[in-house]
Amino acid sequence: MTISQAAGNVCTVSALNTKKHQTTNSVESEVIYLPSTDCVIKSQASLSAFTSYRVGGAADLYVAPRNLEALQASLKYAKERDLKVTTLGAGSNLLVSDRGISGLVIATRHLRFSNFDPQTGQLTVAAGESIPSLAWAAAELGWEGLEWAVGIPGTAGGAVVMNAGAHNSCIADMLVSAQVLSPDGTLETITPEQLNYGYRTSLLQGGDRIVTQATLQLTPGAEPAKVVAITKQHKKHRLSTQPYNFPSCGSVFRNPKPYTAGWLIEQTGLKGYQIGGAQVALLHANFIVNRGGAKASDIFCLISHIQHQVQERWSIRLEPEVKMLGEFQAAC
Repeated sequence: MTISQAAGNVCTVSALNTKKHQTTNSVESEVIYLPSTDCVIKSQASLSAFTSYRVGGAADLYVAPRNLEALQASLKYAKERDLKVTTLGAGSNLLVSDRGISGLVIATRHLRFSNFDPQTGQLTVAAGESIPSLAWAAAELGWEGLEWAVGIPGTAGGAVVMNAGAHNSCIADMLVSAQVLSPDGTLETITPEQLNYGYRTSLLQGGDRIVTQATLQLTPGAEPAKVVAITKQHKKHRLSTQPYNFPSCGSVFRNPKPYTAGWLIEQTGLKGYQIGGAQVALLHANFIVNRGGAKASDIFCLISHIQHQVQERWSIRLEPEVKMLGEFQAAC
């Protein structure tokens, strides 16, 4: 399947049209219509619906471009107004502060296309494509290499930035190249070597470049039923060992080898420990779940408590894998 990223009108930043709306909490919001395009910038947009934790405050400004030109125009809008830019993918590995995020939040979830090239065995995808959906699509074609990714609840762009992985495989093992967009609007194609990949990390983390697309090397030609069966096994394993009945961000902490974070947390006696609506999952201790009504501050304080308790018992500082956006209170 192939969808052109270039389709659609160019999102420009001149002759802006604005309309004001009343939100449910009576805070006046503003919608900025960028002319001759479907690119819309919203003010005071709640982010809780865009994160897997279902928590977080509002973005000062929020935009979800649907093509590369709209993305470039959104960056231009921010640059002309000296706005801080925050990139949001599927929101599956994020904790957004209750206070929200200042500046312009750019969501890449609507940047969609995928192209399976049978001659090269390469899969080229836009940043907003769902990793699990890609894993299933590859399996149904008989392409091997993405079976492990069926349980990764994120987008291709986020996977490249975080070096997402599971079952002893990761994006760094198969990435051919990534296309990134700089704040000045220029595009660059970079290789895995340039990204300095490590465990759940890359040079793109904390930077200002946005991944727009990636090319992955897979292996076509296998029996589809076989690849689908393996993919189903990986999915079944994830469902049986990790909690999916409550909102979460996936694994909260990086594994401090030779230990796993989940084992350290469990041995510290923290399974089921709860602050507000946030709880250390009973099924897997490296998950914090929103049991209902949790605030970002509850999750943040639970993360801090886990770090302190594990440090006290094991003299190991657990490093969060979840990315925290916005301002959090230091004291809990």
